[in-house]
Amino acid sequence: MVSNGFLAALEATAQRFDERANQRAEAKRAIAEEGVLHADSPERVEKRLSRLNASWTLARALEETPSETTGGRSLSDAIAPESFGAEVLGLERLMGRNDLIDVGFLERGHLASRSVGRITVRSLDGGLEYGTGFLISPGVLMTNNHVLPSSEEASDAYIEFDYQAGLDGLPLTPVPFELEPERFFVTDEALDFSVVAVRPESTAGASLTEFGFLRLIEQEGKLILGELVNVIQHPNGEPKQLALRENEVVDVLDHFVHYETDTSPGSSGSPVCNDQWEVVALHHMGVPSRDETGAYLTVDGGRWTPDMGEMRLAWKANEGVRVSRIVSALQERDLAGEAAELRSELFEAAAGPVAGLGGTASEAAAPRFLGAGHLSGAAQSWTLPLRITVSADSAPAVSGAVAPPADRAPETDARPADPGLTPELRAALVALEVGRARPYHDEGVDAEAREEYYGEVDAGDDPKTLLRRLTELLERTHDPKPRYRPMELVYPWVDLHPDRKLRSIYSGKTFEPTDFIEDDTRTEAARTTQLLELTSRERALGGPELAAEVAALEAKLPYNCEHVVPQSSFGEEEPMKGDLHHLFACESGCNSFRRNTPYFDFPDFEEKVREDCGYVEPGRFEPSSGKGAVARATMYFLLRYPGLLGDRDAELQVERLPILRDWHKQEKVGEWERHRNAAVAEIQGNRNPLIDHPEWAECIPFEAAFG
Repeated sequence: MVSNGFLAALEATAQRFDERANQRAEAKRAIAEEGVLHADSPERVEKRLSRLNASWTLARALEETPSETTGGRSLSDAIAPESFGAEVLGLERLMGRNDLIDVGFLERGHLASRSVGRITVRSLDGGLEYGTGFLISPGVLMTNNHVLPSSEEASDAYIEFDYQAGLDGLPLTPVPFELEPERFFVTDEALDFSVVAVRPESTAGASLTEFGFLRLIEQEGKLILGELVNVIQHPNGEPKQLALRENEVVDVLDHFVHYETDTSPGSSGSPVCNDQWEVVALHHMGVPSRDETGAYLTVDGGRWTPDMGEMRLAWKANEGVRVSRIVSALQERDLAGEAAELRSELFEAAAGPVAGLGGTASEAAAPRFLGAGHLSGAAQSWTLPLRITVSADSAPAVSGAVAPPADRAPETDARPADPGLTPELRAALVALEVGRARPYHDEGVDAEAREEYYGEVDAGDDPKTLLRRLTELLERTHDPKPRYRPMELVYPWVDLHPDRKLRSIYSGKTFEPTDFIEDDTRTEAARTTQLLELTSRERALGGPELAAEVAALEAKLPYNCEHVVPQSSFGEEEPMKGDLHHLFACESGCNSFRRNTPYFDFPDFEEKVREDCGYVEPGRFEPSSGKGAVARATMYFLLRYPGLLGDRDAELQVERLPILRDWHKQEKVGEWERHRNAAVAEIQGNRNPLIDHPEWAECIPFEAAFG
């Protein structure tokens, strides 16, 4: 016989699943026809790629690589074996392009499983019921509310670790620990979770720390539609087992996730993990099979009744509670005393220098920090007299960088000597190697893409209609909208020239992409370190003073990437900041030389004594190189973001539009720009009409796009 609470949860789960039939069918279609990167929202996919230390550049390159077999490395011919690491393999597995797994996957899975145990609950009639639970800090475990609905029932329950077979196939000796809800107990019926303290030592004197713990990570980016997950469980109270990877995520709701996997009663409270063994959900309920009348079915096809018990139900899918929602609920609880301390310890464990996976005491003690200059999550913000946001789009994966030794002081110079091989730097270098090996530009394929893209645009329309239709097209097809990460997107592929090197947009000088990638890594680390120092002094600085300090810091530490439309024109906001069509490689000296000065055409430019980057006077800048490209990029910006330019003295004004048209005529579109255009379209979906149709520059009324 099952409880009324179980029946209510069962009905709610079934109703949620049934209501999402159309969305689930569309997701499955997209996964089957377009691939896993195109089934979920672009924002969620971008967060997932970022957490894998991958990028759209690498993902698109992988999509373009023919895959004759799913049992080998589809990119192995393109990059050196030593570069084929977790980033590429993890991305290939996510996209279903490679069925092989690295040995480290199994080792990390073993460590994760150490933290999972069988929960035994004594029922009111004197019998025993079972569930699964797992440690989420050194002294606290999590399971379902319907496993431990109250502190009274938790006080009469216990968890056993090592209830499983050993390497020789024989059972290990289980290690039981009593629960201590009087110290800490939080439960939530709606989200079906319970969190409870565990006694530090077993009845036989074993230490709980031997079993490590699994971090609860609030940040999103751990899971997308179509991904395969792993469930560590004690099905039906049996020895520990693993549902490995044949578990496809078919729907992601606000608070729940649905996946098709082989779990059984007793698996309630199991951790659902991605391939990096991060906990993405708390398994809480199967989705029951029903007949045409809505009656629940048994495993042999008959009608199920509550007196048959949970084990006789037939399941067709499963539902888990999203970990990010559980963390938010825990943070909102009003706790005091030891309970508040244990909750703080839980969140310190989630964010701090403790291994993200379970394991032995020595294994769990191995610290895993965020790499220098990288913060957990998409962004960290401090609310001060003005608002500052430090972007950190590439949240580290479980195997993230180890912090520098404690005896090594953090470097705060403008250019630290060695960027270190952080996961982000490694991913960028791998993307560069792939970019160098790819076919550079296929004019036939690009011509077909151009024709298809502008299929609904009629160049014979009146000018204002043409302007409107192009703006609508560019906005509608700008999907996804990558954030500003030149190290991952611009340098490894988008801005490469036919010789696979970079040219500074204003000076025309040639650079190795690795130089820009490594230099920007150092700059980002230094910027983050010094910005954190600024925020620590926030009380001593007023709003204007702090704003001036931040501006001085950015001027002191520029990236090797130029926004041809200065960031001050759009308040450094996305998607403008990360729009690849107006981002170009540019050595930091030229970047600082121009600052945000509008373009100008000096009549005596050739006779002027000027820097390699060009010539600048107050309010006027003319580059030595790249005039045609920057003109076309600026006109693209006018089309894509009408009304943003022209309302301040420091911006491009409408009277300078003839300069752009002249530069566009004088420097024709070449192979490099056509490659750039195709590469950007590959990543963010839209194209630059001035590259595809240079003749449109004269008939598009750009004047109407100024603010």
